[in-house]
Amino acid sequence: MDFNAQAQAKYAKQDYSPKRRIEGLEIVELKRFNDDGGSMCELGRMDQGLHKQLPGFVVRQINYSVMEPLAIKAFHLHQRQTDVWFVPPTDKMLLVVADVRAGSPTEGMVQRIVLGDGNSRLVRIPPGVAHGVKNLRPATCGQIIYFVDVQFSTDEHCDEGRLSWDHFGTQVWDVERG
Repeated sequence: MDFNAQAQAKYAKQDYSPKRRIEGLEIVELKRFNDDGGSMCELGRMDQGLHKQLPGFVVRQINYSVMEPLAIKAFHLHQRQTDVWFVPPTDKMLLVVADVRAGSPTEGMVQRIVLGDGNSRLVRIPPGVAHGVKNLRPATCGQIIYFVDVQFSTDEHCDEGRLSWDHFGTQVWDVERG
């Protein structure tokens, strides 16, 4: 099949090969159990604070966050804290992560992950990986449940740093078209 010159000049095939991930970033697919009355999803089993699906991760605090429609919360950055995020399958959030760890094999890499949207999974975000989120739903609030291994503190032990929402460019928040 021949295409006209304009179409041929812009023709490209989509890349379906596995994408490279930020070093230390983990995604755990979860089982969701559905019946005629609803659904249930196990977010993790703890054994003295150790999360069984994420070896080495000790849960010290569990948080729940609600975001207004189309809101962006970014970028958070920790020196010691690991986050494990869960977005309910009924919501749809865009998680943007960026490796700012000096000397990391994936230093400078920016990755976008859609959470929720019918899927049940956990995302483990290691220290030194900046992370932010956008609620992709235009009319409903979005929810995040997240586990951390460092308890939040406002004193000199605070590990909650920030970068501006556009630190990696405004385009990281745009819906990809194509």
